[in-house]
Amino acid sequence: MDIIAAIATGHSPTAIGIIRVSGEGCFALCDQVFRAANGRPFPEQPSHKMVFGEMLDAESRVIDRGLAVRFPGPHSYTGEDSAEFHCHGSPVVLRELLDALFAAGARQAKAGEFTQRAFLNGRLDLTQAEAVIDLIDAETATAARNAAAQLDGGLRRVLEPIQDSLLDITSRFYAVVDYPDEDIEDVKPEQVAEALSSAEKQLSSLLATCQRGKVLKSGVRTAIVGRPNAGKSSLLNALAGYERAIVTDIPGTTRDTVEESVLCGGVLLRLIDTAGIRDTEDVVEQKGVERSRKALESADLVLAVVDGSVPLTDEDLEVLRLAAENPRWIAVFSKCDLWDTKAHSVGIIGSPAPAASVTLSSVTGEGLGDLENAVAALFPAGDPKEAGSLLTDQRQEEAVRRARDAVRRAKDALENGLTPDAVLTDAEEALDSLGELTGRTAKEEIVSRIFSRFCVGK
Repeated sequence: MDIIAAIATGHSPTAIGIIRVSGEGCFALCDQVFRAANGRPFPEQPSHKMVFGEMLDAESRVIDRGLAVRFPGPHSYTGEDSAEFHCHGSPVVLRELLDALFAAGARQAKAGEFTQRAFLNGRLDLTQAEAVIDLIDAETATAARNAAAQLDGGLRRVLEPIQDSLLDITSRFYAVVDYPDEDIEDVKPEQVAEALSSAEKQLSSLLATCQRGKVLKSGVRTAIVGRPNAGKSSLLNALAGYERAIVTDIPGTTRDTVEESVLCGGVLLRLIDTAGIRDTEDVVEQKGVERSRKALESADLVLAVVDGSVPLTDEDLEVLRLAAENPRWIAVFSKCDLWDTKAHSVGIIGSPAPAASVTLSSVTGEGLGDLENAVAALFPAGDPKEAGSLLTDQRQEEAVRRARDAVRRAKDALENGLTPDAVLTDAEEALDSLGELTGRTAKEEIVSRIFSRFCVGK
């Protein structure tokens, strides 16, 4: 492969800037742009140790002083000879050093090309490569821990016993067929049945992690709904920690959806503050109400806000009825700081009942902890030991589902007394699906699509 180079730390001024280089012959190339203080050529510098020296531009003029390190393959991120330069994070300095590398023979790396080379050189499988971008994009500590564990091979370790079991079935079958004169033990139906049942159980358990994996990675799309002036925007601002939405005493202030991401109970919520739901003659407000209803329909979680300082209205009851159509919803009685009594009834909600009913004040913060607890109960973090073994995107889910379905067909074929080759066909299909997940049998367009999500320099 040719030598690639890229800025790995973005293009804004930073304290430290990093340029990465990878490819056979890159050490000699780096020697043209780096002059070590110890006087030794770059290819002779110790591996995996920072060396101080001068960075040179394309005319061999000093543009900065900093650190460089070389990583001989295969013990590098990409699996091939690689190097990094750590200098001051001036975009001008980084650009000059990168241009010097280009002049010496390197080319600009494509988005995700360093990680793609790591995959092609066997340093990572596809699940680990996807974990890299998940780790970069992580917005919560839990998401980061899960991505780090998956990068360490957590998902691969779950899949390997399943693949080994299916491979044992198929290889023994082929051995018996291809070498009939050899003393090879026949594949016993009960052993095949046990292996297929175990594989089905493990794949089903893996599929059951999809919801938690998606919540970790993408958050929970949450619609805040209620009649005008119920306290929706105040709740958004309280959760966000600043005045994200305009709050006034005038009903109908919010006429379009306002979105914000917040952590609530350790769960990443993609909050959508909607226009108040009511009948109105105002054309603009009507459009806002229509968007509110659409947001409610597509939400993973609904926070139905009711003004608790006044008696329930027909509009409140309609909001609660609409919220109850969502499988996950919480009734939020707001403005508790304005109540004459804490005995305000929260039981007039109807059916199906909400996952929780909380009373709070967005002004004083009273009751926000109860809301956080209710959200955490709806979207539990799960066992920390499962970190790294959750399916976090649709590609992974589809591959595991195809594998599970193929295993089920193989079980049915065995139970119905079909010929061994029918069982074998489905078992091999399951293996192909799992191979697509890890990258063993993934098509080139799938691999290209995955790495196109990466930034340049990674």
